[in-house]
Amino acid sequence: MSENGKAIQVQDLHKDFGEVYAVRGIDFDVHTGEIFSLLGPNGAGKTTSISMIACLLAPTQGDVLVMGHSVRRDQMAVKAAIGVVPQEIALYEDLSARENLDFWGKMYGLRGQDLHRRVDEVLDVIGLTDRQKGRVDKFSGGMKRRLNIGVALLNEPQVIIMDEPTVGIDPQSRRNILDNVKHLNRQGATVLYTTHYMEEAQELSDHIAIMDHGEIIAYGTHDELVQIVGELDRITLDINAESARVMDRWQAAEGVHQVVAEDGTLNLLVDDSNVVLPRLFESANDAGVRITAVEIQEPNLEAVFLHLTGRALRD
Repeated sequence: MSENGKAIQVQDLHKDFGEVYAVRGIDFDVHTGEIFSLLGPNGAGKTTSISMIACLLAPTQGDVLVMGHSVRRDQMAVKAAIGVVPQEIALYEDLSARENLDFWGKMYGLRGQDLHRRVDEVLDVIGLTDRQKGRVDKFSGGMKRRLNIGVALLNEPQVIIMDEPTVGIDPQSRRNILDNVKHLNRQGATVLYTTHYMEEAQELSDHIAIMDHGEIIAYGTHDELVQIVGELDRITLDINAESARVMDRWQAAEGVHQVVAEDGTLNLLVDDSNVVLPRLFESANDAGVRITAVEIQEPNLEAVFLHLTGRALRD
């Protein structure tokens, strides 16, 4: 049991695979009872990091304490304290939902009435009681994701680790999973959640660590992170020409702090979009370029990532 209010303490954690450095000395704490999001683009090192926290990979250097237990010295205690929802579906598709939960419950050591009770409880939590006898190969992607989460809940873990649980599912199923995460947290679970969806991190998280190229580049609450870019607005524009024709002009425009081109779209951080936008239209017109679409956003996590890395979060 952690005595300092911290469910997870990540300490100078490194992982390399020969000459490939996946995680480069990260540090962060997850407080008991919170939802903590590890936010970053694909390939940032999120899955490698939580694999070390869950004792699935051995750290090259550093340590993690989970409820006070070291992943290096006391793996059995760590595994007893956690439930892991992997990014890939880990189910037997020729079995029913209940048969899958029965199987994994036995792997956790549950038997008899305890197993039956816990499977019933989990089916209720994930909303699959009425489909418990259905074969998993007939389930939608969202139902499989919910059952995948259910497996991780069987041992009533103190800490739930979720690796991109909403990837590749429809909006309704995604909404259901996000609501489940919040429900589990209200029931007392600490949740470590990885995602590359800014909106999920904003909605769910008490604290957020932004990760890129194996490093934590920013850490804090949503409001604290947004303060990194101050009162800057983000403008996203599409044009009918190569971005190079306006890049230099727009970067030199008064009130523009940053211009980043990505897949035919330009992302700008500016002081005041109402003032700057007419200047951008005038400059584009002088260059013989037409602006075909405009989106204006107040400061958010994507603007933070853009400000810190010079590229968009969804790379």
